[in-house]
Amino acid sequence: MSLAYEKGDAYDSSNIERVTTSSASDLDVDEIYSHAEQRAIIHRVDRRLVTMCGVMYCISLMDRTNLSAAAIAGMLVELKLTVGFRYSTVVLVFFITYVICQPPATVLVRKLGPRNFLASITLLWGATMIGFGFVKVWTQLLGLRLLLGLFEAGFFPGCVYLLSTWYSRYEVQKRYSVFYLIGSLATAASGILAFGFMQMNGLSGLTGWRWIFIMEGILSCLIAIIGGFLLVDFPENAHKSWNFLSEAECAFVIRRVNKDRGDATLEPFTMGRFLRPALDLKIWGFALIFFCLTTVSYAIAYFLPIILREGMGFGVGASQCLVAPPYVFAGMIMYSTAWVGDKYHFRGPILVFNAVLALIGLPLMGFTKNNGVRYFGVFLVTAGANANIPACMAYQANNIRGQWKRAFCSASLVGFGGIGGIAGSLVFRSQDSPEYYPGMYAAIACNVLVILVVGVLSLYFRRCNQKVDKGEMVNEGQVGFKYTL
Repeated sequence: MSLAYEKGDAYDSSNIERVTTSSASDLDVDEIYSHAEQRAIIHRVDRRLVTMCGVMYCISLMDRTNLSAAAIAGMLVELKLTVGFRYSTVVLVFFITYVICQPPATVLVRKLGPRNFLASITLLWGATMIGFGFVKVWTQLLGLRLLLGLFEAGFFPGCVYLLSTWYSRYEVQKRYSVFYLIGSLATAASGILAFGFMQMNGLSGLTGWRWIFIMEGILSCLIAIIGGFLLVDFPENAHKSWNFLSEAECAFVIRRVNKDRGDATLEPFTMGRFLRPALDLKIWGFALIFFCLTTVSYAIAYFLPIILREGMGFGVGASQCLVAPPYVFAGMIMYSTAWVGDKYHFRGPILVFNAVLALIGLPLMGFTKNNGVRYFGVFLVTAGANANIPACMAYQANNIRGQWKRAFCSASLVGFGGIGGIAGSLVFRSQDSPEYYPGMYAAIACNVLVILVVGVLSLYFRRCNQKVDKGEMVNEGQVGFKYTL
């Protein structure tokens, strides 16, 4: 199932790194910096790297999920998107280019550097988003959604990969959570922002839904320009970033990552080295988990305002604003579970807990009649689905080694997440309104599958770790490396 060698197997011992992984306390021992100085360096990385990536990701999420806000603001009627599967098709086509372009985009972020690459694609998708406000027919919207998928393809896997290169295994989930939390809060605020932009209806002869796209596109371009100055590079080149760490401080980060898992050094790129992780079955287990999670989270993001409007009977303004509170609750659950996972060094139980939370919420949201109870179910589903996104990212990041393997796995994980977005755009179909029962059943099945896959991986990881303890196995090509359950 993975790159693991057992005694008695035929393998080249030159491929095994004679470096053992360090405990959390060993990571705090450095020959140059005191513990207090180390924490100061890490916190500087947090403030600059995690915050800037998070702010840019929030713009990304806002731009790809603002269709639902525009839909109930008049776009459905003006572009005749209620005919057949037009709205679902417009949602879906984004993911075609988004999924296909992710592997090459992840290589490009390494080759071109994250500051240049991520800032450039953000500027391009911001310009594309402005174009959304001037479409005349729904087919033009299709073309722009394809372009948006192309430009956004490299952003999320690029950020996941970049963040994983800076932190040790048991620091990364909190950082992923803050990164994703900023995005989730932006999704919460996007409904309120959209309601505000709708009030520009009639200005310059444009309807309110068009101003949602135009203003959010302008905001994306502004954030891209700021990102061009504030984003940082991978650790080995980050001392060149404006007003960031010194070369000695970057060297400390590299020493720390090497103590933790021994993969801070970039190997030369070859296509074989990049694609070889595809033979590791556990990579596809992580990807399947992420597919299930994004199916639910994208469905909620795309259709929650519509469900609140049509299924629960709230007005347009109320539906836009009622999107926000469940995402605030999701942020609380997300960071709390991340803190527990990092402190106690486990990932699988966090995934199972959040999946159970969603499984409790889905029947309340879908099958009860009282709107108060249904809205409470929305809280649980939104929290369970979204809190599991950084949990899955950390689960994968903790159980792989190697720079190009990390790049491939970021692309495969987020690529399957994009396929989940396709599924999420289809499971809540307009003809199933207002109950959306097929969508509810699909979301329940996805969370059950998450629990099953985590269970299988946990049993496998436990078996491998036991063999490592007995000296019978080498995991991921590094002596002493243990999988995180």
